[in-house]
Amino acid sequence: MRFFEVLIIVFNILLISWILLFKNKSQRGLLIGFGVSAIIMLVHRVIEGMRWPMIPAYVMTALPLVIFAVRLKSKSRQAGEQPARKRSIVKLVLLTLLTVIYSAVAIALPVLLPVFTFNKPAGPYKIGTVTYDWKDDQRDEVLTPDTSDKRELMVQVWYPADAKAKGKTEFYHSEPDILAEGYSKVFNMPKLLFTAFGKVRTHAIENAEISNAESTYPVLIFSHGLSGTKMQNTFQIEQLVSQGYIVVGIDHTYSSTASIFPDGRVAYYQPIDMTSTGPMDELNDQWVGDAEFVLDQVEKLAANDPEHRFTGRMDMNHVGMFGHSFGGATSVQMVMKDARVKAAINMDGVLYGKLRIPEEGLNKPFLMMSADRSLEALQSTDNSELSDLGKKLMERFDHIADGGNYWMTLKNMTHMGFTDIYLLSPLFQFLQKGNIREAQSLINDYSLDFFDHYLKNKPLRLLEQNIGEHRAFNLQKD
Repeated sequence: MRFFEVLIIVFNILLISWILLFKNKSQRGLLIGFGVSAIIMLVHRVIEGMRWPMIPAYVMTALPLVIFAVRLKSKSRQAGEQPARKRSIVKLVLLTLLTVIYSAVAIALPVLLPVFTFNKPAGPYKIGTVTYDWKDDQRDEVLTPDTSDKRELMVQVWYPADAKAKGKTEFYHSEPDILAEGYSKVFNMPKLLFTAFGKVRTHAIENAEISNAESTYPVLIFSHGLSGTKMQNTFQIEQLVSQGYIVVGIDHTYSSTASIFPDGRVAYYQPIDMTSTGPMDELNDQWVGDAEFVLDQVEKLAANDPEHRFTGRMDMNHVGMFGHSFGGATSVQMVMKDARVKAAINMDGVLYGKLRIPEEGLNKPFLMMSADRSLEALQSTDNSELSDLGKKLMERFDHIADGGNYWMTLKNMTHMGFTDIYLLSPLFQFLQKGNIREAQSLINDYSLDFFDHYLKNKPLRLLEQNIGEHRAFNLQKD
């Protein structure tokens, strides 16, 4: 919960307790209490912004004014009309009980749906960001009925910013209502549950000056999961950028939660048949095309950025790729297909795509991160049809760690634990049955160690030293 949210709830509960439990309250005291509560709420509205989980707390603000009005009315009663003492006690008990229940609701809603914050990036760099709308005139858009449509992608770039960079940090989602609608469609849950995303701020400053601490920075392409977004791994992206990487995030149009274009067009997620490998392999081929096209555009920026930000500042000889779920599968396909990609991380992605990992391994640096529960689901025998599909998909994992690569399995981990989504509510963390911040820290540490070694030639600090079984993970290398 944010500071003024906590303040308004605590003050209002104390105020109501004073009203209920102490006698001889003056009308002036009631008015002062209402005034202070109203001022706190006004400051909260201006600085933090109001939101629906706080409605019970907002209603509590008006309670002293209501009691003041009731007391004025009661003064007109005659002395003989005063209620009996026994009746007053019962009334007090009932009011106290209702107040406790109401206060619990007022606390519970913002606690269960908080405006969360991202951990402060640990690296020495601040973070800048810029967004592009890129159209590939060489590829048709196959997910719309209009045969004249060309593939168009929204792309966001995060980069190390100058230490003196100033400016207001960006919101997590620039169009929160549209994204909340998209999340509602994807998860089949009420839109209201996702509105907190609209209040969350990142550590990125739009159009900040790129840092001159290093002449060039390695480039990492990020690909989200099916129905995800380019910013779904902000917890990870910001940490990498703060350590001296340029990260390029792709919204895979019609496969993302919602792609929002500058002219106001919105492309919501279009579901796909996920019960067989054919359609998924075919869609993955389109995502590989997206990644190749984006990498082409990045090369153009590196050579001649019209805004002069990235000209000569992107180290295109040291390019890596990472992704979650379907984006992780795309990263595997790219590291096998595109010589420009030198190293890749797949975070819990089933190995969809046209290419298969050869028996000798990828012959390029690769780190597979898996959730233990995802692997259990693939290996489950509860449903014969799904079991057959899972068996076929698990066969694609046969040579993941061959050739000296790494396979890390996180314990008590679920598929969506690799993204920001579980930060939305402690309820998600309860389902995770583990500390999501600890899991994210583990993901960040090993991602950075991997890319630092293979793209920056730094010694390994974790991967080689921690092969084997551990409390939170198992790390395998063949």
